[in-house]
Amino acid sequence: MLRLFKYLKPYAWLILIAVGLLFVQANADLALPDYMSKIVNNGIQQGGVENAVPKAIRQSEMDKLVVFLSADDKTLVLGDYTLVDKTSPDYEKDLKEYPALANGPIYVLKNSDTSEIKKLNPIMGKGFLVVGTIEQMLADPAKAAAMAQGLGFDLTKIPAGMDIFTVLAHLPTAQLAAMTSAIDTKFSTLGESMINQMAVGLVKAEYTALGMNTETLQTNYIIHTGILMLLLTLLSGVCTIAVGFLSARTAAGVARDLRRNVFQRVESFSSKEFDKFSTASLITRSTNDITQIQMVVIMVMRMVIYAPIIGIGGVIRAMGKSASMWWIIALAVIVLLGLILTVFVIALPKFQSIQKLIDRLNLVTRENLSGIMVIRAFNMQPFEEKRFDKANQDLTGTMLFINRVMVVMMPVMMMVMNGVMLLIIWVGAHQVAESHMQVGDMLAFMQYAMQIVMAFLMLSIMFIILPRAAVSADRIADVLETKPSILDPQNPKRFPEPFQGTVEFRNVCFRYPGAEEDVLHNITFTARPGQTTAFIGTTGSGKSTIVSLIPRFYEVTDGGILVDGVDIREVSQHDLRDRIGYVPQKSSLFSGTIETNLLYADPEASDEELKQATEIAQASEFINSTPEGMQAEVSQGGMNVSGGQKQRLSIARALVKKASIYIFDDSFSALDFKTDSALRKALKEKVARCTLFIVTQRISTIMNSEQIIVLDEGKIAGKGTHTELMKSCEVYRGIATSQLSKEELS
Repeated sequence: MLRLFKYLKPYAWLILIAVGLLFVQANADLALPDYMSKIVNNGIQQGGVENAVPKAIRQSEMDKLVVFLSADDKTLVLGDYTLVDKTSPDYEKDLKEYPALANGPIYVLKNSDTSEIKKLNPIMGKGFLVVGTIEQMLADPAKAAAMAQGLGFDLTKIPAGMDIFTVLAHLPTAQLAAMTSAIDTKFSTLGESMINQMAVGLVKAEYTALGMNTETLQTNYIIHTGILMLLLTLLSGVCTIAVGFLSARTAAGVARDLRRNVFQRVESFSSKEFDKFSTASLITRSTNDITQIQMVVIMVMRMVIYAPIIGIGGVIRAMGKSASMWWIIALAVIVLLGLILTVFVIALPKFQSIQKLIDRLNLVTRENLSGIMVIRAFNMQPFEEKRFDKANQDLTGTMLFINRVMVVMMPVMMMVMNGVMLLIIWVGAHQVAESHMQVGDMLAFMQYAMQIVMAFLMLSIMFIILPRAAVSADRIADVLETKPSILDPQNPKRFPEPFQGTVEFRNVCFRYPGAEEDVLHNITFTARPGQTTAFIGTTGSGKSTIVSLIPRFYEVTDGGILVDGVDIREVSQHDLRDRIGYVPQKSSLFSGTIETNLLYADPEASDEELKQATEIAQASEFINSTPEGMQAEVSQGGMNVSGGQKQRLSIARALVKKASIYIFDDSFSALDFKTDSALRKALKEKVARCTLFIVTQRISTIMNSEQIIVLDEGKIAGKGTHTELMKSCEVYRGIATSQLSKEELS
């Protein structure tokens, strides 16, 4: 995968925006359980009272609270409250909100800053609990005695009619400090959250005493928190849609760039590289493999980045709710990691073989479709069906194996999730009963645990997809990193003008890549303009190989090929091939019309030039016989025209190019003798100044050639005219006498 990482660079800004949106989405998703916890804890259980710091408190109650506060805490608390009485400027305004103000002064909170509330919360909470506890103890003498032992002060000895808190306020400093220390010890076993929750009930009672509408307070709190949750959900949804758009755009762009670059690289390949990659494999790499990369880019941007954020964030927030239940999450993570690694080890070898199996299926399909006539002619349909079925079954079996692994994985994941939920409820219920945890915190912990498990589920899906994508990425990178064996020089030369088209072979030797021996040995000859140079010889003697060296489809192993005195390796491939009209041994036509196929050689060619080319190629007769003429449709590969018509259209296409050098590689094999003769005669007249190369097996085709080169096992067995070779070359004479009578040869 890293080999293709550079193709993501043009989309770095899209990826960065997506990552930012994922952080926003993750934080919104992580905040939802916390708000749900607040609705349960604060909204339902605590009646809408969030903390132990009241908005207002009666002066009489404040005097009780500050009894057990240190001097610093007392200063802090009183500094954040304002005493309001009938002389205060805000009396009328506060009276509407706090009707009890009419009965006496009250303290109103003036600093509601979050950080300040956080400082006051444990101080005020503990104060409310102490005051409430003492008041309960006074109502029960037995409890008062028990408390006296803990505090070191006997509450039952206070004279009747005296306010206990007034008495406590006038105790010696040392005794009061000892009592305060005893109270701190008593409440140290409770967490700050539980102290807050226990004190909230007393705060709510104080609000009632002030004449406030506590039901409205609770309703407003729940509605306000619910609206915040809806807004967060909306924000998360917007981020999800935006990330989906950005990931799809990035993935589509990367896929487009890869397809373009693969196609461009394949276009630059020489025949050597095509021997390394099969056509079926290149098609798979350009389609299925790139589709795998496109899919994994989307998944990575949407899941792989999001999952760690939500997983780590979930762990941090869950520990904030209950650090004592960390082992439940750890256990779930260990089980999930074990499951993912097991699946990874089992499925990885199968993923590595999928793309090769797709290659094989494409190869069999392509061979069947292209060779359908041969298959029918030999009645081999059953054999080919079995062959296809074998490739199809191999691929299907592998895919089914992987799907079975994934099918098993999902219920195991769900079982782990449900098990985690049950465990959290079981352990959390005991902690709630022991006042170590609130119900809302337990529910939030459960939600965070589910988010953590879902994060691992997302990563597990990626572990399944990534191996196959990694194989696809390597296959694509193999193509992109394959350097063409035939390259242009850094400073290419130019052919001299005017261009003549003289081709000279100087001791040319050639060996196919990977072969142990040369297939051409010391080939030397010169082909001049206005002459036809023909090649003939036994099958496999190297005729087509020689002419494929001229356009540099292969590079010579030794020696050199010169065109107008310039080595073809010293000029650009484009400049060289621009001078050559080439008709391959296997004619290829493209889907479209006859006209578009002819214009392939020269898009600027006029109708008159197209007509002239078809007349020389002896193709005008069958073109004019169709109602559409030049607009007649040509199917893919020219399957709707005969072999002879295909060859004549290929020859006409080469002639439209108006090149100086023409290569006809066994291009007359499908023509009858009459058409062959007429075509050669027209060629001689119309391209008299060009250099012609003809590869053929027919003696009749080359009898009038100015130079005939006879090849035998990669060597020149004879060179000259027909008459000269009949006298001097036994190989040529043997071929000639096997095809024509003595009268025809004379």
